[in-house]
Amino acid sequence: MNSDIKLHKKDLPDEIEFSDKIAIDCEFTGLNVERDRLCLLQISSGNNDAHIIQLDKDNYNAPNLKKILIDNKIGKLFHYARADLLFIKKYLGVNVENVNCTKIMSKIARSYSEKHGLKDLIKEFIGIDISKQLQTSYFGGDLSDKQLKYCAQDVLYLHKIFYGLKDILEREKRLELYERTIKFINTRVELDFASFKDDVWSH
Repeated sequence: MNSDIKLHKKDLPDEIEFSDKIAIDCEFTGLNVERDRLCLLQISSGNNDAHIIQLDKDNYNAPNLKKILIDNKIGKLFHYARADLLFIKKYLGVNVENVNCTKIMSKIARSYSEKHGLKDLIKEFIGIDISKQLQTSYFGGDLSDKQLKYCAQDVLYLHKIFYGLKDILEREKRLELYERTIKFINTRVELDFASFKDDVWSH
Protein backbone atom coordinates (compact mmCIF):
# COMPACT_ATOMS: atom_id res chain seq x y z
CA MET A 1 0.00 0.00 0.00
CA ASN A 2 1.37 3.39 -1.00
CA SER A 3 1.54 6.06 1.69
CA ASP A 4 -0.01 9.48 1.24
CA ILE A 5 2.91 11.82 2.01
CA LYS A 6 2.48 15.59 1.80
CA LEU A 7 5.13 18.27 2.37
CA HIS A 8 4.00 21.62 3.79
CA LYS A 9 6.17 24.73 4.03
CA LYS A 10 6.24 26.72 7.31
CA ASP A 11 2.88 25.54 8.68
CA LEU A 12 -0.09 23.22 8.16
CA PRO A 13 -2.75 24.47 5.74
CA ASP A 14 -5.89 25.96 7.31
CA GLU A 15 -8.20 23.27 5.93
CA ILE A 16 -6.48 20.25 7.49
CA GLU A 17 -8.28 18.62 10.43
CA PHE A 18 -7.13 15.62 12.43
CA SER A 19 -8.85 12.94 14.47
CA ASP A 20 -8.61 12.59 18.23
CA LYS A 21 -5.24 10.76 18.09
CA ILE A 22 -2.25 11.65 15.93
CA ALA A 23 1.33 10.41 15.68
CA ILE A 24 4.13 13.01 15.75
CA ASP A 25 7.87 12.92 15.14
CA CYS A 26 10.54 15.58 14.64
CA GLU A 27 13.82 15.90 12.78
CA PHE A 28 16.67 18.09 14.03
CA THR A 29 20.12 19.10 12.80
CA GLY A 30 21.53 17.39 15.90
CA LEU A 31 20.59 16.45 19.45
CA ASN A 32 21.90 19.51 21.31
CA VAL A 33 18.94 21.86 21.77
CA GLU A 34 21.22 24.82 22.48
CA ARG A 35 23.16 24.36 19.24
CA ASP A 36 20.94 22.43 16.84
CA ARG A 37 17.58 23.40 15.40
CA LEU A 38 14.20 21.87 14.74
CA CYS A 39 13.80 21.28 10.99
CA LEU A 40 10.73 19.11 10.42
CA LEU A 41 7.66 17.92 12.24
CA GLN A 42 5.71 14.95 10.87
CA ILE A 43 2.09 14.11 11.67
CA SER A 44 0.01 11.04 10.82
CA SER A 45 -3.66 10.40 11.58
CA GLY A 46 -2.99 6.65 11.44
CA ASN A 47 -4.57 6.22 8.02
CA ASN A 48 -1.33 5.59 6.09
CA ASP A 49 -0.84 9.35 5.75
CA ALA A 50 2.04 11.66 6.69
CA HIS A 51 2.02 15.45 6.73
CA ILE A 52 5.59 16.77 6.87
CA ILE A 53 5.92 20.40 7.94
CA GLN A 54 9.22 22.03 6.95
CA LEU A 55 9.58 24.83 9.48
CA ASP A 56 11.04 28.26 8.70
CA LYS A 57 14.40 28.51 10.49
CA ASP A 58 14.13 32.31 10.57
CA ASN A 59 10.58 32.46 11.87
CA TYR A 60 9.00 29.54 13.72
CA ASN A 61 5.54 31.07 13.54
CA ALA A 62 3.28 28.13 12.72
CA PRO A 63 -0.12 28.98 14.28
CA ASN A 64 -2.07 26.07 12.78
CA LEU A 65 0.51 23.56 13.98
CA LYS A 66 0.76 25.13 17.44
CA LYS A 67 -3.03 25.06 17.82
CA ILE A 68 -3.01 21.29 17.32
CA LEU A 69 -0.05 20.72 19.65
CA ILE A 70 -1.70 22.48 22.58
CA ASP A 71 -5.17 21.02 21.99
CA ASN A 72 -5.79 18.73 24.97
CA LYS A 73 -8.62 16.95 23.10
CA ILE A 74 -6.17 15.53 20.54
CA GLY A 75 -3.95 12.70 21.77
CA LYS A 76 -0.35 12.82 20.53
CA LEU A 77 1.76 9.70 20.06
CA PHE A 78 5.54 10.10 20.10
CA HIS A 79 8.46 7.74 20.19
CA TYR A 80 10.95 9.23 22.67
CA ALA A 81 8.75 12.21 23.42
CA ARG A 82 11.36 13.70 25.73
CA ALA A 83 13.59 14.87 22.87
CA ASP A 84 10.78 16.01 20.55
CA LEU A 85 9.00 17.98 23.26
CA LEU A 86 12.22 19.73 24.25
CA PHE A 87 12.86 20.99 20.70
CA ILE A 88 9.20 21.92 20.26
CA LYS A 89 9.31 23.92 23.49
CA LYS A 90 12.51 25.69 22.46
CA TYR A 91 11.60 26.52 18.87
CA LEU A 92 7.80 26.66 18.78
CA GLY A 93 7.39 27.98 22.32
CA VAL A 94 4.59 25.62 23.38
CA ASN A 95 4.06 22.71 25.77
CA VAL A 96 2.44 19.79 23.97
CA GLU A 97 -0.68 18.49 25.70
CA ASN A 98 -2.12 14.94 25.93
CA VAL A 99 1.09 13.02 25.20
CA ASN A 100 1.88 9.32 24.97
CA CYS A 101 5.34 7.89 24.34
CA THR A 102 5.86 4.44 22.82
CA LYS A 103 9.45 4.29 24.10
CA ILE A 104 8.32 4.68 27.72
CA MET A 105 5.44 2.28 27.07
CA SER A 106 7.90 -0.25 25.67
CA LYS A 107 10.27 0.00 28.63
CA ILE A 108 7.42 -0.67 31.07
CA ALA A 109 5.57 -3.26 28.95
CA ARG A 110 8.40 -5.15 27.23
CA SER A 111 10.54 -6.19 30.20
CA TYR A 112 11.41 -9.27 28.12
CA SER A 113 13.57 -7.10 25.82
CA GLU A 114 16.35 -4.55 26.12
CA LYS A 115 15.61 -3.16 22.66
CA HIS A 116 13.15 -0.25 22.72
CA GLY A 117 14.06 1.66 19.56
CA LEU A 118 11.41 2.47 16.96
CA LYS A 119 13.04 0.11 14.47
CA ASP A 120 12.71 -2.74 17.00
CA LEU A 121 9.06 -1.94 17.75
CA ILE A 122 8.15 -1.73 14.07
CA LYS A 123 9.77 -5.12 13.49
CA GLU A 124 7.89 -6.73 16.41
CA PHE A 125 4.44 -5.19 15.99
CA ILE A 126 4.28 -4.47 12.25
CA GLY A 127 6.56 -7.20 10.91
CA ILE A 128 8.65 -4.83 8.82
CA ASP A 129 12.43 -4.39 9.07
CA ILE A 130 12.88 -0.70 8.23
CA SER A 131 16.15 1.05 7.39
CA LYS A 132 17.42 3.85 9.65
CA GLN A 133 20.23 4.71 7.23
CA LEU A 134 18.95 8.26 6.65
CA GLN A 135 18.62 9.02 10.36
CA THR A 136 21.89 10.98 10.25
CA SER A 137 21.21 12.83 6.99
CA TYR A 138 20.79 16.63 6.82
CA PHE A 139 17.13 17.71 7.07
CA GLY A 140 17.77 21.47 7.04
CA GLY A 141 17.64 22.00 3.27
CA ASP A 142 15.85 20.62 0.22
CA LEU A 143 14.46 17.17 0.92
CA SER A 144 14.85 14.17 -1.36
CA ASP A 145 12.07 11.65 -1.94
CA LYS A 146 14.05 9.14 0.14
CA GLN A 147 14.23 11.58 3.04
CA LEU A 148 10.48 12.24 2.86
CA LYS A 149 9.74 8.51 2.92
CA TYR A 150 12.14 8.08 5.84
CA CYS A 151 10.42 10.87 7.80
CA ALA A 152 7.01 9.39 7.05
CA GLN A 153 7.88 5.91 8.32
CA ASP A 154 8.59 7.36 11.77
CA VAL A 155 4.89 8.22 12.21
CA LEU A 156 3.05 5.79 9.93
CA TYR A 157 3.20 2.85 12.36
CA LEU A 158 2.92 4.53 15.77
CA HIS A 159 -0.83 4.00 16.16
CA LYS A 160 -0.56 0.20 15.75
CA ILE A 161 2.49 0.09 18.01
CA PHE A 162 0.67 2.13 20.66
CA TYR A 163 -2.28 -0.26 20.75
CA GLY A 164 0.00 -3.30 20.73
CA LEU A 165 1.93 -1.96 23.72
CA LYS A 166 -1.27 -0.95 25.50
CA ASP A 167 -2.51 -4.54 25.20
CA ILE A 168 0.64 -5.81 26.91
CA LEU A 169 0.42 -3.16 29.63
CA GLU A 170 -3.19 -4.14 30.35
CA ARG A 171 -2.41 -7.86 30.31
CA GLU A 172 0.55 -7.43 32.69
CA LYS A 173 -1.36 -4.97 34.90
CA ARG A 174 1.14 -2.17 34.25
CA LEU A 175 -1.10 0.33 32.44
CA GLU A 176 -1.78 2.42 35.53
CA LEU A 177 1.97 2.58 36.24
CA TYR A 178 2.61 3.81 32.70
CA GLU A 179 -0.19 6.38 32.93
CA ARG A 180 1.27 7.79 36.14
CA THR A 181 4.74 7.83 34.59
CA ILE A 182 3.75 9.69 31.41
CA LYS A 183 2.18 12.47 33.47
CA PHE A 184 5.75 13.41 34.43
CA ILE A 185 6.88 13.97 30.81
CA ASN A 186 6.47 17.75 30.65
CA THR A 187 8.24 18.12 34.01
CA ARG A 188 11.10 15.98 32.65
CA VAL A 189 11.28 18.34 29.65
CA GLU A 190 11.34 21.34 32.01
CA LEU A 191 14.28 19.74 33.82
CA ASP A 192 16.08 19.23 30.49
CA PHE A 193 15.32 22.82 29.54
CA ALA A 194 16.89 23.93 32.82
CA SER A 195 19.98 21.76 32.06
CA PHE A 196 19.23 19.06 34.67
CA LYS A 197 20.24 16.13 32.46
CA ASP A 198 20.97 13.58 35.19
CA ASP A 199 18.47 11.48 37.09
CA VAL A 200 17.30 13.79 39.87
CA TRP A 201 16.06 10.76 41.83
CA SER A 202 19.51 9.17 42.09
CA HIS A 203 21.56 9.32 45.30
